[in-house]
Amino acid sequence: MNVKSVEKQEKSTVELVIEIGKEFEAAVEKVYKKQRGKISVPGFRKGKAPRKIIEGMYGSGVFYEDAINDLYPEAYAQAIEQEKLDAVAWPKVEIVDVGKEGLTFKALVTVRPEVKLGEYKGLTAEKAEVAISDEDVDNELKPFINRATRMVTVERAAETGDTVVIDFEGFLDGKPFDGGKAEGHSLELGSGSFVPGFEEQLVGAKAGDEKELNITFPEDYHAELAGKAVVFKVKVHEVKAKELPEVDDEFAKDVSEFDTLADFKKDLGEKLKERRETQNQRDFEAALMEQVMDNMEVEIPDAMVEYEADNLVNDMAQRIQAQGIPFDQYLAMTGMTMDIMREQAKAALERVRRELALGAIVAAENITISDEELEEEYKRLAEQYHMDVDKVKAAVTADSIRKEQSYHKAEHVVYDSAKVGKAPAKKKSTKKKAEESAEGEEKPKKTARKGTSRKKVEETAEAAVEK
Repeated sequence: MNVKSVEKQEKSTVELVIEIGKEFEAAVEKVYKKQRGKISVPGFRKGKAPRKIIEGMYGSGVFYEDAINDLYPEAYAQAIEQEKLDAVAWPKVEIVDVGKEGLTFKALVTVRPEVKLGEYKGLTAEKAEVAISDEDVDNELKPFINRATRMVTVERAAETGDTVVIDFEGFLDGKPFDGGKAEGHSLELGSGSFVPGFEEQLVGAKAGDEKELNITFPEDYHAELAGKAVVFKVKVHEVKAKELPEVDDEFAKDVSEFDTLADFKKDLGEKLKERRETQNQRDFEAALMEQVMDNMEVEIPDAMVEYEADNLVNDMAQRIQAQGIPFDQYLAMTGMTMDIMREQAKAALERVRRELALGAIVAAENITISDEELEEEYKRLAEQYHMDVDKVKAAVTADSIRKEQSYHKAEHVVYDSAKVGKAPAKKKSTKKKAEESAEGEEKPKKTARKGTSRKKVEETAEAAVEK
């Protein structure tokens, strides 16, 4: 591999011209040997036809494409390392020349853009005070009450909030329609789970009643019934009402570890306060980082955002497939396409902005991760995922951990120097500038991406469990 030229281009790109000499001929020969058994040539047994005969029949470049695909990723990676380029997206590859003398290709590389930091220390953001009311505690108590609530049969007319057990069948123009019939169905009146008007007409019904409900389906209902007037014949078998538990000390003993209702409610209030304080702190930190990103000056390459969007979609696909659902089947079930999913990966731009800001702070503050800190993080990950430290080290590179830890330190440079107060007026952010940048660039070819340390450890841990 030889890097013939390196030329800086606009929008944080660098064009590399890369030559591959004798290695290309070896790659072509390797492809020939691998594929000759699949090629039929008159006069020769399968797998026995000489390369020149096959090339004469199908063209001299019959094996070139596969040879290029085998060679270029490694050659590109070597060139990136040799030229010390910080690539942040897929390269755009163009073949310049290919033949018996070798292969020459161009790679347009998107590199990390230059970031000019604005203010990132001593920032001010709002942070709400947490106050917990009696009503808040009562709302925390409701799920426990609901779980302890019983449904009892009542001999009265049904009210909103009651559950009726019914048989029903729907008729359109006097004929039953598909999906409009059920027996012994339990329906909570007022739940909104049935078509509008159905539940309301059953308020006041008693066990044994038979009713005809006139219903008009909404215009946005599925095509066959949209906007159609139908009749449901309904028979009420049973009316059930909720019987709430007595909320007292005995109730607290049954549903919690506390002996008194007062102690249980106090604990609920303290936990709610802790959750809200945690959320307020996250909101405070998010507001600070948004200011850092708004204050920086950077031209974010479109390809860098596309790359991150692809990564988000790929991560989602892996999570779905890990649940045993083929990704193409998931797309078909949800009516989604890859293009739609990439468009919806709105978090991509935010992640790119954040990474650029944190990377710039790391550089400005000369943040480093010592060997001791590196080992501590390996041990923490090993304990968290119940793995041997050596397995964690095999799954995650030291560089990826150093990067994540240095970003964590950079965040605390911002957080620890910040003050609580009125947030400054919003500026035109790099997010807005990036959204206003030119669209329609050709999507580059993909190369492998290194995952985060957490993701790599999770994948390794899951694989170990499966074995």
